[in-house]
Amino acid sequence: MCRPRVLLVNWRDTGHPEGGGSERYVERMAEGLAKSGYRVEIQCAEYPSAGAGEWRDGVRYRRRGNKFGVYPHALRAIRKARADLVVDVQNGMPFFAKLVAGCPVLVLVHHVHHEQWISALGETLGRIGWWIESTLAPWLFRKCRYVTVSDVTKDELVTLGVDRSRIAVVPNGMDAPPRRGVTRSKEPTLVAVSRLVPHKRIEHAIDVVAKLAPRWPTLRLEVVGQGPWHEVLREHAVKRGVADRVRLHGWVDEQGKHEVLARSWVHLCPSVKEGWGIVNMEAAAHGVPSVAYRSAGGVTESIVEGETGLLADDFDDFAAQVDSLLRDRGRRAAMGTAGVAWADKFSWERSADQFESLVRDVAGLPAPRPRTLAAQGVDHAVGQPARGRAVEVLAAGAHGHRAGAADGRRAERHA
Repeated sequence: MCRPRVLLVNWRDTGHPEGGGSERYVERMAEGLAKSGYRVEIQCAEYPSAGAGEWRDGVRYRRRGNKFGVYPHALRAIRKARADLVVDVQNGMPFFAKLVAGCPVLVLVHHVHHEQWISALGETLGRIGWWIESTLAPWLFRKCRYVTVSDVTKDELVTLGVDRSRIAVVPNGMDAPPRRGVTRSKEPTLVAVSRLVPHKRIEHAIDVVAKLAPRWPTLRLEVVGQGPWHEVLREHAVKRGVADRVRLHGWVDEQGKHEVLARSWVHLCPSVKEGWGIVNMEAAAHGVPSVAYRSAGGVTESIVEGETGLLADDFDDFAAQVDSLLRDRGRRAAMGTAGVAWADKFSWERSADQFESLVRDVAGLPAPRPRTLAAQGVDHAVGQPARGRAVEVLAAGAHGHRAGAADGRRAERHA
């Protein structure tokens, strides 16, 4: 019996310099499908230092095209694929898989990008991008099923005209924090784990340090992540007079990221928009409460307000919430305990099982027989399929920036 094939088209993979949490989600779902017996392939954009293709964890990766060229390459791959299902990962811009796919299409949306289009592309192109996302895409995929990571994004899709009955929610998962030998810092320490791009608004984290510095003489901020906004943030810290209090780590590996989180007091997530906010959950796993903006979407689900963190309405409120947590050690500890319990409720395995069930339903497939990598014919020595029997996934691109890191399998970046 032939194993079912799934093709995922995504903008990037986690190895891409701009890969982030959304890419991690795509890859974990793909790996889950592979373990369940599917042939899975991911097609995404190419980037320096990456090969045109590779096999990893039972998934085949193909990289073609740059930031814009990835789209025609993805359409070509969709048209040629003998897939039972195509997953069109829509990070603002869809791949228009419905136009050429000869099978059902499942649309994956992490969050709606209304606030980001103009800031990223300017007035004219931004309006066109938003029209495509808000009007054209819902019409094109009007008969397709959708999947997203939070009820907040589900509600946003409904406002764009997507029938609620066609939208499933499969949340992000969690990795158990690696073992670490660090303790909480004795000095007040803030942390922000993020891709360094405009819409993440790490400037607000730096502004918090500047505002609270007079009452917290030893306050410091550690920023974990990399991206094109690095130099802008460095200059901003200098301009605000807190360059000596802000450390821009750049990219760090998974162990290093968790060590920074473990020694921090409060995690800051000042992003304009998040589909979920994996970093809030990672901070919670270390007993570190987060502060984010209420208007940022999915953070209202990754943070249990008043229990694992706090939500703010504007910058002054954001700074005040951070200050209140710094002042109240008991409250931080209580939120930390609740955060650990909250993070423990999520796992990539559970999410992957839900995703596989959805794929089966959308494609009208029987449950495949799970196979080990050895049974699938993967040559572990070279990571290549033996006689083409390995699981395949085809994904082409997502958006994100490198900030988190490798967990032994590979470097994973954070959105």
